[in-house]
Amino acid sequence: MYKIYINGRPLVFSTIPEGGFEPSGEMENLTTIYTGSPKSLLSYVDMLEKNPRFGQVTLYSPNVERLFSDFKTQFTVLEAAGGLVFNDQQEALFIYRRGSWDLPKGKIDPGESPQEAAVREVQEETGLQNVELGDFLQMTYHTYRDKKHGRVFKPTYWYRMKTSQQELVPQAEEDIEEARWMNIADFLAGDYEVYGNIRLVLEGSLGV
Repeated sequence: MYKIYINGRPLVFSTIPEGGFEPSGEMENLTTIYTGSPKSLLSYVDMLEKNPRFGQVTLYSPNVERLFSDFKTQFTVLEAAGGLVFNDQQEALFIYRRGSWDLPKGKIDPGESPQEAAVREVQEETGLQNVELGDFLQMTYHTYRDKKHGRVFKPTYWYRMKTSQQELVPQAEEDIEEARWMNIADFLAGDYEVYGNIRLVLEGSLGV
């Protein structure tokens, strides 16, 4: 299964259940089957981008890997990497930018590995220097548009990290207004604005 966030809402790719499924036209959870036409996928992207009434779109296919590959052909793919960083008190590092809480991440530069990019982005965006790279956590996926690339598909590699440093220096050039240590469970239970793909990483770290 793949979950791709579009305008904060998920487009889900899944295999057809053994017992089959019933297509649904409900606004909250539109469910249908992939026809095999890559161009048709953009209509579902447009639904989630432009119509706030749709909460989730689920596409079923007997070959999810092909569906995922077809989807990527409709976008410029820009890979990114980031870190879920913990201090000695087991608090996680959060940043606040553009109206939402986030985790430090950024585009992978040419010749750079995902691990190298993740550590570099954490250091640049938070001012931390002594960052120890840990295990790979998961991939997340989201889309957006910009003037240079048009439709962009961004797969992001996430890694667990730790540091003994406490002082944080948010990178103002990247529109980061604040960097803060917080308990993940308390954060998820609170009323914080956070992107769906970031919530996935946080919940995954707790085994939710």
